[in-house]
Amino acid sequence: MPSFSQSIRPYVDAELRQAWRALRHGARGSSFRHLERAHVLGQASTYHHVRVHLHMLAWGLRTRRPREMAGQLLRILGAATKTPFGMVPVGNTGGADISPVRPLPIPADLAGLIDRARQAALSPPQVGRH
Repeated sequence: MPSFSQSIRPYVDAELRQAWRALRHGARGSSFRHLERAHVLGQASTYHHVRVHLHMLAWGLRTRRPREMAGQLLRILGAATKTPFGMVPVGNTGGADISPVRPLPIPADLAGLIDRARQAALSPPQVGRH
């Protein structure tokens, strides 16, 4: 049975790919919105939560945004130490422009993907027919 982290990974990965593709095309705003979406998707998994904040730090470095870089350093530490204990502000988009403890509504499309990943993690393993 896959874990939530394994089940949500394709969706987080897709948003990260779109973020970097948008940045390569000079669309900074669109790029960061995809990083925020990846954050919302992966924040229940310590691995993906930290991973997305590392991508946000890299985005800050590439776009020369000191405030974002500083904010992400603090958020990486918080994600690594608080996520394992379920201390996550659900729906928070993860950028330095918002309080790291402020919960936000989850967009409907992302909520559907999160629910799908949770269901996959809860489903009993399929037994093959012989």
